[in-house]
Formats: sequence, C-alpha cells, structure tokens
Amino acid sequence: MAKIKVEKLSNYKWRIPKGTVPGMKVDGIFYASERLYKDIQNDNSLLQLANVATLPGIVKYSLAMPDIHWGYGFPIGGVAATNPEDGGIISPGGVGYDVNCGVRLLRTNLTFNDVRDRIRDLVNALFERIPTGVGSTGSIRLSEAEMRNVLKKGARWAIDNGYGRPEDLLYTEENGCLEFADPSAPSRRAYQRGRNQLGTLGSGNHFLEVQLVEKIYDRHAAEVLGLEEGMITVMIHTGSRGFGHQVCDDTIKAWSRVPQKYGISIPDRQLVCAPVNSPEGQRYLAAMACAANYAWANRQCLMHWTRQVFQRFFGMSDSQLGMDLVYDVAHNIAKIEEHEVNGKKITLCVHRKGATRAFPPGHPDVPERYRSIGQPVIIPGDMGTHSYVLVGTELAMEEAFGTTCHGAGRVLSRRQAIRTARGRNIQRELEEQDIYVRSAGRETLAEEMPEAYKDVDEVVSTAHGAGISKRVARMRPLGVIKG
Repeated sequence: MAKIKVEKLSNYKWRIPKGTVPGMKVDGIFYASERLYKDIQNDNSLLQLANVATLPGIVKYSLAMPDIHWGYGFPIGGVAATNPEDGGIISPGGVGYDVNCGVRLLRTNLTFNDVRDRIRDLVNALFERIPTGVGSTGSIRLSEAEMRNVLKKGARWAIDNGYGRPEDLLYTEENGCLEFADPSAPSRRAYQRGRNQLGTLGSGNHFLEVQLVEKIYDRHAAEVLGLEEGMITVMIHTGSRGFGHQVCDDTIKAWSRVPQKYGISIPDRQLVCAPVNSPEGQRYLAAMACAANYAWANRQCLMHWTRQVFQRFFGMSDSQLGMDLVYDVAHNIAKIEEHEVNGKKITLCVHRKGATRAFPPGHPDVPERYRSIGQPVIIPGDMGTHSYVLVGTELAMEEAFGTTCHGAGRVLSRRQAIRTARGRNIQRELEEQDIYVRSAGRETLAEEMPEAYKDVDEVVSTAHGAGISKRVARMRPLGVIKG
C-alpha cells in the first residue's frame, strides 16, 4: 500500500497536499470520520485521489466522498471538475464502466401491517417479473431504430411507450435525458449488447428492495418528499447494463495513445483521457450520454413493472397504492455544469464516480416541489443494512461541486467476500434478521453480503456531519431481489 501524506482539517475532512505526488495541480480533499479513515488506508484509493489531482484543467481540488475505495483510475467515490476552456479533460475512469448506475425510490400508501405476513410472496412475485442475473435479457426487443430512440430520449422513450407516467420525469435527474447524446457515437458491439437488456436488473450490487421507513430525522423535509414512519418504500438500483460497459471499454481501448497525442502526461494508464473540447472528448461525451439515457429508460421500465406487480399482488389500483417516484439519482456520470470558482461562475465538466449530485435549496435543477429543501439524495445499503434519504446543501455546492456519497463503499473485493462467506448460508442469515432475499445465484449473495461493505450508517453520519448533505429518513430492508 502506498504511503500518502494526509493532513486532518476537521472531524470529517482531510487533505492530501499538492506535491504529495509529482505533478499534482491541486490538493486532494476527502471526507471521512476517524473510523472510516482506518478502512480507507487498506487500499490505494488515496493514491488514486492524488493522481486525479494531476489531470489537466482540474479546478479547486480532487475530491472523494466518505465511501471512497479503490476503483479503475479514479477511486470510487471520486469527484473531479475540469475547465474545458483551460485544457480540461474528460476521463472514462472518472465515470466508470456502469455508466449512470443509479437508484430510484418509490413511496407507497402501504404500511408494515400490509406486508409483514406477505413479504416472502411479494418478493417471489417481483423476482418472477423482474429479469435478474448476469447477461439477463428482458421482454423488450428493440429494433435498431427503436434502440436509437432510447439512446436519444432516455426515460421519455419509456413513458412514450407506456412504461410509466409523464410526471415521473419531473422527479428524475435531468428529467431522465442528457440532451447531448448522439446515437451514432456508440459502437456496433454496444448496440448488440444493449438491444435485449432494457428492462433488466443485472447482477453484482444491483437490487430491487422492499423497505420500511424506520426513522425520520427531518420531519419537514420528509413531508415535502411524501415520506413518513411506518411507510413501505421500494428502491431500484441498476444502471446501463452491457451497453454502458461497452461504451467505457471501447473508449479506454481506443484512447491508449490519445493522451500522448495531446501532450498529456498521466501517472496511471487507467487515467487515460482526452481534452473535453477535442473530437475524441466530444465523441465520448456523446456516447456516455447515450448510456446514461439507456440507464434512465431501464430504471423507468423496471419501476413500471414493479408498480404492476404491486397492483396485482395487493388487488389495488394505482391511485390506491400511491406508488409515486420520490426521485432518481445517477451515481456514475460526467455532466457539463456551471459552478463558482474563485468568485466567478464557469462551465465545468464534473466527473462523479460512485458519487451523487446533491444540489442545494433554490437550485433551478431541483424539481420545483423540492426546491425549498434541496435535491433528494438516495443512499442505498445492501441487503442487510439501512438505506437513507438525504437532501443537498449549500455547503456541498461550495465545497464539493454539489456532490455527496453514493452508498457504503466496499471493504472486501468480490473474491475476498466469497472466501469469507465459504461454508455460510447468507440467505438464511438474512432471514434470521427478517429479511427475505431471492437471487439468481448463491455466489452473488456471498459477493454482496453486508460485511463486504463499510458501515453505511457511519458513511451517512459522516456526510451529514461534514455538511455535504442532510439526513431526512432511514429505511430498513424487508425483502430483496438480487442478480
């Protein structure tokens, strides 16, 4: 493990000074409690954070959230903003392979008493309807022309084709579509991988979870969001499936000599990048936007089928169930956004990899209904742990380009988790905690067991304590379907 010089700035904020790694243009800043800092030192994610600070055009500092852990190029939990007018770059490693992996939360009118004796049957019904697992395919079959429409229109395509309500778009980040998507940018192989995977959950840490709102921290904000203690919610966590993975993979392979072409020196080949305003940078942004739009359409379709399962299972109408979308946030994405730097508003390319946008109250990109409290932030746990709803803050905008954490963050690799789980029955262990789980494979349960992750309660407490987001509600899992 690399030894990285670190300075503690406050109870929740730390700095890697410029110069710790040769070529750093800015400091590295990360948020962590003392307890989380001990975990962070077990991998090379802080070295990655310092390496990101060497990238051309980076402004203010490279950042990492409390769930920081080792990733491809950028640490997961990493954030970097670059100035395109100052040679700022775009890096696929700063977005990740699962473009627009994200999470959406639905509220319901149901209470714990409505589901407590039926959770097993409800989870089984969801598992039968929602395609899960590695390489899973769904019931949607897209022609090439329709695939192009999905990539261009995102969640709007799903709404136009009967998968949900028009108002769902109001509560989806970017209204479920990045307008700069260009369907001619992704490869033929990406099209092939994505054509039959729309409306699928996938594998790994992706899940659909039935939850109970267990605790309210901010009653006013919860009321605005339509949440209350004892309410049943549903959380959907997935991304752009094989399509997004292929977009990232194609770009990384094609760009092996691009940094050299533009005179860019990088300390780690996984930080392969191109100037935002270069032809290569613009093509990647256009393809990445296609993958982001695919992911929003994917989650929209999954939410529609979830609503249908609930209607049939409980024999209730859509209006009786009240299954409204609270919000949908992206976790792996790059955006062109306006931020204030040294007292001046400039347009930046903001990489968020395993990080969640957290815009403050009053921001025009926050849905009007939520503008008084700030953008909803959804932090998922994993099978046996809590999930949270928070809201964005002004401090997040000032310090972190309007960003906070995205989840717990791994402490064990998937291989380590499988070794740790050998001889155990994870499904039975979770049932002993009154959590019923269905999975496409036993190995997934081992990979994603709660011990594989940091303590999500500590991560959220750190984000709240640092002031980069504000706790609103905590949910506990009742039933989960995994890939």
